[in-house]
Amino acid sequence: MVFCGGICQLFFYICFELRIVWISMAFFSSEYDCKLDAKGRLVLPAKIKAQLPENGTKELMLRRGFEPCLVLYPMLEYKKIYNKIAGLNEFNEEFRMLQRNFFRGNAPVELDSMGRFLIPKPMIRYSQLEKEVIVVGMGNRVEIWNPQLYEEYLIKDQSEFSQLAQKYLDE
Repeated sequence: MVFCGGICQLFFYICFELRIVWISMAFFSSEYDCKLDAKGRLVLPAKIKAQLPENGTKELMLRRGFEPCLVLYPMLEYKKIYNKIAGLNEFNEEFRMLQRNFFRGNAPVELDSMGRFLIPKPMIRYSQLEKEVIVVGMGNRVEIWNPQLYEEYLIKDQSEFSQLAQKYLDE
């Protein structure tokens, strides 16, 4: 009986630990047509909100994308990138340039009771957002696009898409 209890305790401990890992992993996918309100607030789609980690916080990190879009991270995902960038050697000029440009384009945002967050005006200008926006789930992050700009960054030719998939996913 004691043996079973010990194994059961170990089993529940492992399940508990795995649950924590699972909860901290975000998985966002699909595209959503959304609207900014007059104040520059965006309501996250319900399916995106449902994938946010259940750690009690509504805090997210919004940053400028490498393309003309915004990238929204759950704080747990952002901290993974933060640790890599912040850990670079400050005595290396290239590293400082990367850090400066990476960190200047970040803003913590918090969801309100209606699931909205305010996008800072400089970020709206950077990404050329207007009333209509596209929200795109990208695995561990979400991109926010002006619909016209988004179309420019999509692959139009399905054979090109297939070749890229083969190049990076074929084993």
